[in-house]
Amino acid sequence: EAQLVESGGGLVQAGGSLRLSCAASGFPFKYYHMYWVRQAPGKGLEWVAGFTQDGEQTYADFVKGRFTIARDNAKNTLSLQMNSLSPEDSAVYFCQNSDGLRGQGTQVIVSS
Repeated sequence: EAQLVESGGGLVQAGGSLRLSCAASGFPFKYYHMYWVRQAPGKGLEWVAGFTQDGEQTYADFVKGRFTIARDNAKNTLSLQMNSLSPEDSAVYFCQNSDGLRGQGTQVIVSS
């Protein structure tokens, strides 16, 4: 069964950093585009960053220069290094593959 499991969320002060991880299983990870998306309370899903199977990294404008997406095809993992966090970054963060499979999410809370 295809599965994505996120981890690494938590409570951090504004200006701080967190590193999110996503472990993939049950599908050929290296052939999939992978994404991070987030959902803030009362809002819809918002695309954050993507990493294609060809190695291209893309970012939403609001995270450029602060977040870095990475993948390790040997370990079937996706990560998101988040620096200079602000309260507006508070959300549940999900990793997602190009089939639309999404994990259960990991919550990030940034206090002011």
